[in-house]
Amino acid sequence: MMVSFFDQFASPSFLGIPLIAIAIALPWVLFPTPSSRWMNSRLTTIQAWFINRFTNQLMMPLNIGGHKWALMLTSLMVFLITINMLGLLPYTFTPTTQLSLNMGLAVPLWLATVIIGMRNQPTVALGHLLPEGTPIPLIPVLIIIETISLFIRPLALGVRLTANLTAGHLLIQLIATAVFVLLPMMPTVAILTAAVLFLLTLLEVAVAMIQAYVFVLLLSLYMQENV
Repeated sequence: MMVSFFDQFASPSFLGIPLIAIAIALPWVLFPTPSSRWMNSRLTTIQAWFINRFTNQLMMPLNIGGHKWALMLTSLMVFLITINMLGLLPYTFTPTTQLSLNMGLAVPLWLATVIIGMRNQPTVALGHLLPEGTPIPLIPVLIIIETISLFIRPLALGVRLTANLTAGHLLIQLIATAVFVLLPMMPTVAILTAAVLFLLTLLEVAVAMIQAYVFVLLLSLYMQENV
């Protein structure tokens, strides 16, 4: 039984062809295409307002040099939110539950922030490895600790997103299974459990949006240190 619970996180395939590419490409089809007309639809207006507000909030701490990342970071957050939300629908697959995909997003973007910092301001970038006023005996230890924490950042980005979504999906399936098992025997308990399942689903919707925002926000903070 426990093996079947984790089968939902296996990448689906059809005739030996992985369908994760379709699951990744499908969200982009759902977004309305902006038109060249003066008057747009309500959906397009809401989408433009949301993207504008998020971009302003994300780019506010950064200087002008970091604003060139606005398009990529905003697109990444909308992409992650859409994938996470679609993964809550029945009979769907959530690509962000795969650690390989999340690490494939986290490692190149984190490495880009490090390379930009080393290229533009190497002294300041290396200065983050040693806090000011550190006693001389602690200098080697702190440099090693800060270097390890620097290389752990992409792992933390990918594992955080994977763990939160995986735990939420697994908990929803466990409680839903309990509802079906308890319904014939104890209907009252089953109804109470279904209410808990509904509240948990609402929580997972919030988690899907928050985790996408946190992923992009941490990348912007890494960029702030190196720009």
